[in-house]
Amino acid sequence: MSSIFDCGDEDQLLAGMRHARQAIRRGDLIVMPTDTVYGVAADAFSPAAVQRLLDAKGRGRDQPPPVLIGTKETLTALAESVPEPVQRLVDVFWPGGLTIVLPAQPSLVWDLGETEGTVAVRMPQGRVALELLAETGPLAVSSANLTGQPSATSAEDAERMLGDSVSVYLADGASGQGVASTIVDATSLVARGSEQVTGGVRILREGAIGRERLREVLGDLLEPEPEPETEPASESRSTDADEDS
Repeated sequence: MSSIFDCGDEDQLLAGMRHARQAIRRGDLIVMPTDTVYGVAADAFSPAAVQRLLDAKGRGRDQPPPVLIGTKETLTALAESVPEPVQRLVDVFWPGGLTIVLPAQPSLVWDLGETEGTVAVRMPQGRVALELLAETGPLAVSSANLTGQPSATSAEDAERMLGDSVSVYLADGASGQGVASTIVDATSLVARGSEQVTGGVRILREGAIGRERLREVLGDLLEPEPEPETEPASESRSTDADEDS
């Protein structure tokens, strides 16, 4: 049976965080508040837990979840490299509503799904999320809803959809924005072998961070908005990730 903890109450917060950490270690799922929408989380390094997350949402391996981290420095451990323009984005927008897709570290032993060798990473805002991530390390996190349903903006919304597939629900009122993060693809900024870097940063989904704010940081490195009829439907591992937190 699932448990809901009110993180606005200090005693319930302490108990909820303890139960959430234990659930993650067991390979179970939890629901946690973030600055965008509520997320359902699993140990990013447990393939069984990640599959449990996908199953709970009714989602396939072709839609791998992003990874939430508790510090900016953790990005260098998950990504093959962090180009200078990406570091600019991190410095300006993290913690916050920007998810960045980069080539993953080849040495990582995990299975998030069909990632095509990439990882989508975000550092969220919020005391509960950051304190939990400091204890658990990177978590695979997707929005706490069934695929095709509206994103959950409260723990109660999430429980109505996910029920007992989640062990622990951390409730902290309505989510700060109720708008999912913006996802950008920066993989073309990472050189492959002797290839020259010729690409820019592409917006896969516009959400909490608008295009103009990104342009202020990236300038001409931000690729122009494509014509709707010319953009392929499956151009990236995250193009279809319209539910992620």
